[in-house]
Amino acid sequence: MMSGGPKIQYYEGELNIRRVIEQADLQNLDQALNICDLSSLERKLRLWQKLLPRIEPHYAVKCNDNPVLVKFLADLGTGFDCASKNELKLVLGLGVSPERIIFAHPCRPASHLKYAKEQKVVNGTVDNEFEVYKLRKHYPNSNLIIRFKSEAKEALCPLGDKFGCDAETDAAALMLLAKALDLKVTGTSFHVGSGCSEVEAYDRAIEKAENIFSFGELIDHKMDLLDVGGGFPGTDDELFEKIATVVNTSVQLRFPDERVRIISEPGRFFVEAAYTLVCKVHAKREVRNKNGKLETMMYYLNDGIYGVFAAMFYYPEVLTPILYLDESESLPKFKSVIWGPSCDALDKVSDDWRLPILNCGDLLGFRNMGAYTMPIASPFNGFDVPETRYFQQSDIKLSFTQVSTT
Repeated sequence: MMSGGPKIQYYEGELNIRRVIEQADLQNLDQALNICDLSSLERKLRLWQKLLPRIEPHYAVKCNDNPVLVKFLADLGTGFDCASKNELKLVLGLGVSPERIIFAHPCRPASHLKYAKEQKVVNGTVDNEFEVYKLRKHYPNSNLIIRFKSEAKEALCPLGDKFGCDAETDAAALMLLAKALDLKVTGTSFHVGSGCSEVEAYDRAIEKAENIFSFGELIDHKMDLLDVGGGFPGTDDELFEKIATVVNTSVQLRFPDERVRIISEPGRFFVEAAYTLVCKVHAKREVRNKNGKLETMMYYLNDGIYGVFAAMFYYPEVLTPILYLDESESLPKFKSVIWGPSCDALDKVSDDWRLPILNCGDLLGFRNMGAYTMPIASPFNGFDVPETRYFQQSDIKLSFTQVSTT
């Protein structure tokens, strides 16, 4: 438990969501509830170490910057991918050494660079000449990690339009410019896209990274860091295993020298499955045709697209609600429209679910709500963002080897 921080409740066996709901008395509360299983993060890290033993995970703080989660991962020994001064402050404030951090934003404000310099966070990404000159002015003794573009054909959120230089032309030019300015290039990085589902994308990118390494070494840059980015799935372990196989094979082929440190920036991999969101139906309407036949039910929840569901705008994944009703499978289903609590007509969670008749006070649960949710949520229209309660498995003592980030 964090000293003076939120309470962590311990459970044996599996976390019982229904029991948590009963104890929280959600029917009598207006605020939605996040149920966070911290042990899920530990299980994910064990899976990572098993399948990607050479790759050091640096958790992408942007995915979920909850201090309880970040501290939990810090205590497990992970590294961190920070994108701003405030993310650096959060991680450093938890006692994480600067060597365990990569400042992985290619376009950083000068004040953020100055803070990184003060805190000795030396590793950071860059992808254009203007940022190289900015680094020369504000942080000339930093380690430049050249970020190049190499996108997956299938990803929830492609990133190449915004970040990454051309691997075949721009990367070499940036390394030559850095050399002329007496700056250090020490590695390269890429990101195939958040929520990647094309396993071959990693091999294409690692092949490009090998060529960038070769050119960097040719002009006497000391190249010793490869960052394979993120994109790893948070709920599909079978897909993750396939990606891990491709990454391991490609790394062994192209970067067999163990002196090259290989890191990554997983976000949703760690936290997506750790959260279950429980919402309450606080209002309802019936929509009938001109003959009086019930056509559609409308339900209004205490969270919506300006809250935790905001991520649906950016990462459109299929949600399946969990009904905490007895014998719900045997009840007749009706077309149901699910609205959020605000006055905005755009605040619609779904319009194509088929659900039994629900009553005010009934609860809907949504699994896998830990990634890109709470950091985006806002109290728009005066409605509170969900409360978060934390749980940790107590009956199984997992033997655990901390990640090496040195």
